[in-house]
Amino acid sequence: MTLDFLADVPRFLFFTGKGGVGKTSLACATAVSLADAGQRVLLVSTDPASNVGQVFSVELSNTPTAIPAVPGLEALEIDPEAAAEAYREKIVGPVRGLLPETEIAAITESLSGSCTTEIASFNEFTGFLSDPVATAAYDHVIFDTAPTGHTIRLLELPGDWSSFIETGKGDASCLGPMSGLEKHRDAYASAVAALGDPDLTRLVLVARADPPSLAEAARAATELADRGMRRQYLVVNAVLPAGSAQGDELAEAIGAKEQAALQDLPTALADLPRDLVGLKPGNVVGVAALRGLLAEEQPPTRTTPADLHANVRSDQPADLPSDLPDGLPIGLDALVEELAQDDHGLVMCMGKGGVGKTTVAAAIAVALAERGHRVHLSTTDPAGHPEGVVRDAVENLTVTRIDPDEAITGYRDRVMRSKGAGLDAEGRAQLAEDLRSPCTAEVAVFHAFSRIINEAGKHFVVVDTAPTGHTLLLLDTTGSYHREVTRNMVAQQHFTTPMMRLQDPELTRLILVTLPETTPVLEALEFEQDLARADLHPWAWVVNESLAAARTTSPLLRARAAAEVEHLQDVAEHAERVAVLPMMAAEPTGAEQLRRLSNLAPQSTTTR
Repeated sequence: MTLDFLADVPRFLFFTGKGGVGKTSLACATAVSLADAGQRVLLVSTDPASNVGQVFSVELSNTPTAIPAVPGLEALEIDPEAAAEAYREKIVGPVRGLLPETEIAAITESLSGSCTTEIASFNEFTGFLSDPVATAAYDHVIFDTAPTGHTIRLLELPGDWSSFIETGKGDASCLGPMSGLEKHRDAYASAVAALGDPDLTRLVLVARADPPSLAEAARAATELADRGMRRQYLVVNAVLPAGSAQGDELAEAIGAKEQAALQDLPTALADLPRDLVGLKPGNVVGVAALRGLLAEEQPPTRTTPADLHANVRSDQPADLPSDLPDGLPIGLDALVEELAQDDHGLVMCMGKGGVGKTTVAAAIAVALAERGHRVHLSTTDPAGHPEGVVRDAVENLTVTRIDPDEAITGYRDRVMRSKGAGLDAEGRAQLAEDLRSPCTAEVAVFHAFSRIINEAGKHFVVVDTAPTGHTLLLLDTTGSYHREVTRNMVAQQHFTTPMMRLQDPELTRLILVTLPETTPVLEALEFEQDLARADLHPWAWVVNESLAAARTTSPLLRARAAAEVEHLQDVAEHAERVAVLPMMAAEPTGAEQLRRLSNLAPQSTTTR
């Protein structure tokens, strides 16, 4: 089997896509394939939730480490937080002891935001593209990049920041991070040139065969092409092989949905070289599994149930019983019942893109509304459309969304009317330039978000938040606002900031949504740690689209269900409250289908 994206591979190869689509597995498998062919390969992960080390069972750092089982292959992981800390120290270190502590604190505060983390990570990243010495020992450098939204923002930085450097302008909240950029101007220019050179760089867009994933890949394809990355290939991962349904209704429905999605590709993807990689029975962990991921497959008619179970760990049951391990509950009913004991509150469904946060939020909102509670369902996700999930009019339920473009426009207009009112023409032009900075979007969405959560003291507010990276940017802005208000109001006895509302366990319930797979669970755990640093803690976990809960009879899907068990057990042992939602034959849209997610089983929620 010849894969288009592996033909005549250039020096740099980028894998990008939403979390959970399998880009890490494909990047690792490609690295192994090239190394097996005698090439010297460096695999670089820039994903904050990287699990490359786990895939190879090797502890990685930010310096190249040899993979013993694969001669010719080395790998490293860039830790964004460590990079940000090192970046801050380069700026603060030289003046520590020379300036008053209050000024040191102010500089450190200016370097505490998301802009610093992105710039620091980008500095690490660009070295591999712009410094020939850094990669002289390798024939190929493969990048397992951050999820699409992060990647696009990362690749936007050279243009954005170089223009700010050139003019000396920029939002005050970004001036601290920008202070270390001037010396990197040439490196950024070289990196951008390498990204846009088709003889040097190839971009592999990884997606699943479902409309949201393909739409995200199409958006990335368009935006990256506009920034010069036009050598693009599409890899659709984990496609159900033809003939594997074997009469199972769920498998038949999944196969039909995938084929429909592939036949109706977005315009931006239709003309790209395209490869399909089949769904595998177990988790792609270990060198043997990586070699098998891209290996030629037997025709579906020759596949037997025994073959399908071959890669499942021996300590996992190949034929799951009808119940989930450890008595895990199916459905949201118990969570909703506990929430409904109050008549108001903030419920935030959080997690990576593609895990089903919108569906879970909509199902909870519908269930609360039908219990007689007044509910406002909204989203801060740029790609979220809860109104399209609910579809029907439901008594007591209001559905809205925060449109980032509208929020940014409204915020800029308000600032220009207020702060710009007393400025001269030059001052207004400077203010308008400041409002075009990369920080403005987070501030604007934060203001809209704050207005919505203020309602939670009167009735229920259910928020489908943006994918994890965007959410952390939002919460970072919330935290900065909280610290600023606290400093300015120390003499006042009573005040409440949005962060204080988020941290109030009597008001706010954070629900982490994930999938029963390696990467989504790992990302959810990483996200939980990030939340803890802001003194925010999940109230419950929801594991969505579980095959183990679906009671499928397809041998391939049964093997996949067996591979879920360890992840479900890990979540059950870790989380205080857990609910599991099964993979469904039809997308749960409309009030009637959403009701089913609450009423799937009479069991009560597992609580520790």
